[in-house]
Amino acid sequence: MPKMKTHSGAKKRFSFTGTGKIKRKHAYKSHILTKKSIKRKRNLTKTSMIDKSDLGRVKAMLTVGK
Repeated sequence: MPKMKTHSGAKKRFSFTGTGKIKRKHAYKSHILTKKSIKRKRNLTKTSMIDKSDLGRVKAMLTVGK
C-alpha cells in the first residue's frame, strides 16, 4: 500500500511553532485594502494560532509521516 501524502494546500498555509502549536495567517489581506483602516490591515498581517475546534483536522492533514 502506498504512503499517505501530506495535504499540499495545508502545508503551504500552516506551520508549526517550536512547542508544537500550529500557526496560521489571517484572511482578507490580499485586495480591496483601501476601505480597510490602517489598524485593521496591520493586525491582519500578524499570525495567530489555530482554534482548538480545527486542531484535529489540520493536524491530520499535516502530520502524515511524523
